Amino acid sequence: MSHPFSTAFRDEIAQRCRAFPRVAHDGVGLKRSAVVITLVEADDGSGQTAFLLTRRTPRLRAHSGQWALPGGRCDPDESLEQTALRELHEELGLELGPEHVLGVLDDYATRSGYVITPVVCWLEDTAAMALNAAEVASVHRFRLDHIGREESVIFLTIPESDRPVIRLKLGESHVHAPTAAPLYQLRELVAGRITRVAELEQPVFAWK
Repeated sequence: MSHPFSTAFRDEIAQRCRAFPRVAHDGVGLKRSAVVITLVEADDGSGQTAFLLTRRTPRLRAHSGQWALPGGRCDPDESLEQTALRELHEELGLELGPEHVLGVLDDYATRSGYVITPVVCWLEDTAAMALNAAEVASVHRFRLDHIGREESVIFLTIPESDRPVIRLKLGESHVHAPTAAPLYQLRELVAGRITRVAELEQPVFAWK
């Protein structure tokens, strides 16, 4: 299915985000954080909609070198949307306002003690992008129609958990939860489906 980077598609996704019956985690004993799924135009000349995904620098103490959505821990008295937009600016130099926010998806509780809230944004112009080398090694654009393919989503079983591990195939790479969970939920929402992701498992290497 085609997802052109157009005003009509933006309005469609915004409408679905507004109607989305979001499930919030109670957050007891867990630290609050937010990530941003930034929808932009693909860089392959297709005119399709893509999302931004970063590779964390190998110098970071936690989850170094892994795929990640821009995001981080919420500051006191900061809304989830404010956290997501602040982190996007700190990591990629992109300064977005509330008018760029399309909606908020389900919370996802991680094995490492966080509750992650995904904020979906739309960005027309990425010319101001400037990577923070202390946190981000590289940034990539992956098309929504590519993760919409049946073969792009894989569910695995592991002996350490009775929950299914989700894995998304992005080109030659594989992305697991927690990053894969909100991307999978957005994929489903784009297709007109409401799919919960709280019970999707992370691989053992991401439990710390």
